[in-house]
Amino acid sequence: MEFDLPRAAGIVVLIVALGTAGVAVGTPMGFQTTLMMVLPSMLVFGAIAFVVGMKHGEFRATRA
Repeated sequence: MEFDLPRAAGIVVLIVALGTAGVAVGTPMGFQTTLMMVLPSMLVFGAIAFVVGMKHGEFRATRA
């Protein structure tokens, strides 16, 4: 399966959405607190992990 930018970004957004929904449903934390604190941190971490993974893939592809 080949990944292009929209497909890969969509997968990251889906993972963040599922994680946020799981935290919102499964913890005693309020929904508003989840949206204000958990969602932004998950988005930032997801973006950083995505960029690092993409750069690592580019590095491996050019060194093969």
